[in-house]
Amino acid sequence: MIVLKNVTLLRGVKPVLDGASATIHPGEKVGLIGRNGAGKSSLFSLLAGRLHPDAGDVDIPPSWLQPGGMAEVAQNMPETDESATEFVLQGDTRLMKARSDLAAAEAAGDGHAMAEAHAALAEAGHFDAAARAQALLLGLGFQLKQTEAPVNSFSGGWRMRLQLARALMCPAQLLLLDEPTNHLDLDALVWLEGWLQRYEGTLLIISHDREFLDAITKVTLHLDDGKLTRYTGGYTAFEAMRAERMSQQQAAYDKQQDRIAHLNKFIARFKAKASKAKQAQSRVKALERMEKLAPVLTASDFEFEFPAPESLPNPMLSLKELACGYERSEQPPLTIVSGINRSVLPGQRIGILGANGQGKSTLVKTLAHMMAPVSGQITEGKGLSIGYFAQQELDVLRPDEGPLAHMIRLAKQVSPQAREQELRDFLGRFRFTGDMVMQPVGQFSGGEKARLVLALVVWQRPNLLLLDEPTNHLDLTTREALSIALNEFEGTVMLVSHDRALLREVCDEFWLVAKGAVSTFDGDLDDYQRWLQEQAREVALAARAARDAEKQAATPSDASADNGGGNRREDRKAQAQARQRIAEQAKPLKAELKKVDERMAAATQEQEQLTQSLLDGSLSGAQHAELGKRLKSLGDELEELENRWLELTDAIEQLGASSA
Repeated sequence: MIVLKNVTLLRGVKPVLDGASATIHPGEKVGLIGRNGAGKSSLFSLLAGRLHPDAGDVDIPPSWLQPGGMAEVAQNMPETDESATEFVLQGDTRLMKARSDLAAAEAAGDGHAMAEAHAALAEAGHFDAAARAQALLLGLGFQLKQTEAPVNSFSGGWRMRLQLARALMCPAQLLLLDEPTNHLDLDALVWLEGWLQRYEGTLLIISHDREFLDAITKVTLHLDDGKLTRYTGGYTAFEAMRAERMSQQQAAYDKQQDRIAHLNKFIARFKAKASKAKQAQSRVKALERMEKLAPVLTASDFEFEFPAPESLPNPMLSLKELACGYERSEQPPLTIVSGINRSVLPGQRIGILGANGQGKSTLVKTLAHMMAPVSGQITEGKGLSIGYFAQQELDVLRPDEGPLAHMIRLAKQVSPQAREQELRDFLGRFRFTGDMVMQPVGQFSGGEKARLVLALVVWQRPNLLLLDEPTNHLDLTTREALSIALNEFEGTVMLVSHDRALLREVCDEFWLVAKGAVSTFDGDLDDYQRWLQEQAREVALAARAARDAEKQAATPSDASADNGGGNRREDRKAQAQARQRIAEQAKPLKAELKKVDERMAAATQEQEQLTQSLLDGSLSGAQHAELGKRLKSLGDELEELENRWLELTDAIEQLGASSA
């Protein structure tokens, strides 16, 4: 188990942990929550050994500290030409070590070491490792053809998905996940949720998605003011229990304040009287001994609102035969979604659903003027004012400037008469106060940057909000404030999000972007999750059918179709003779292929039996070494047989093609 005892951790002069204690038992799935900047990621670094406590003790099982005992998502952007599958495979440290040991043993000709390495490979699941890696990639939204694409060919968000898959590939006893859903859309999130529910190790997860936490975690650790408090249950249970605890704390504080007031009143009244001096002095000592309770202070008082729009055009937008996609140099535009005929009306709350890559963000970017339409028409209502928030907008912030400089520049465009103090007061509503308004944005956390972009959107006083994954990096308190503000907003909201709680709370209708079109989705989010599962089954069936068709096409046909009753007898005779010649040519190839198949089956069976013998542990050292050499020989033979099998099948396919 993990045990933290009175741990203090400083980052600079700021205490991240201050006498914190907690216990995490093996196999528990724990949600670590707290406001942005509370120190959650620093706690992960402490557990991973990158940081060390300034005071107190951190006890972690030694086996968890060994290579492969602990896994987490690397935050760096991978740069490599390796295939996606190979990159993910390297997350399995046991498999990689077994591969390395086998290569070293073969280079040294050490039969005993080869046997040990083969046994380690079998234990690590070498034979199905690539299939497991590809299953992770497909679950996280990659297409089958992308599993062999080089890592460098993917964008930043997809590379972070690769890092997540690599962490999941590791058979770790402790898994640390810091905001794993930030780069996922809803279908990938649902898959990850199911995977983590089946995970058998100990899981610590930082997330601001309440439904995700409720579905996975059974324990909640709350990091607040340097202290860790453990609650049994997911996030919803935590909220209820914390509210009750805070209510009790506030009642105790109020009661103590009444007692202090009574003691002070007695002391003030009687300390000058000789007959009451001793009693008054005892009250003073009682007051000094009293452990002062602090009033209950929470971060949940953060709130903001969108100002009432100056106008509400009707309709807001009218889309006619709209096609959205990407411009390509020296090529026609790539159309992602087309044939959109829709109107957007005042007061609508539209959630935009769709599997990864179907065009949700492309549609929103087109409506926000971030991309030009491929074709069709967008008619905007008079007085339309768009507020656009997307994750990539964080990159638009100038890292060397502070929040106030950003606001001054925006105010010159929107409201030139705004005074600096007015801008400072406005930023204060978004928790940018004091010297923080001058602090360079490059030093901010992701959550602080997201809050600043949100402030910039609110200042523009929009009547149409286009929000593309607005909750990434926002803590739960800010998400709740956003949900309340959106519900009170008088304009129109169009929302793309993987945060199901936000979608449920804000949206009352859904558009589905799928198969190159936009349609109304008749159902709720539970219906949508069932639809996703049905789509996944259909894709799996289609892939299986395609494989079966390929196998059938690869089998040479012994007969060719007649072109019709009008063919001449001589043609049919010539065709029959040609087929006979091809059959004669293919006959020895098929016979050899049959022998190769039989030998491959026998060699594979022997390899499995020898591997099992190694795992039994009943062999002598000499027998161990001999089996290792035999396994090496079988591996080499199987490689040659597989190459010959490919050559023979190619030759037979070519003969079949020539007879068509």
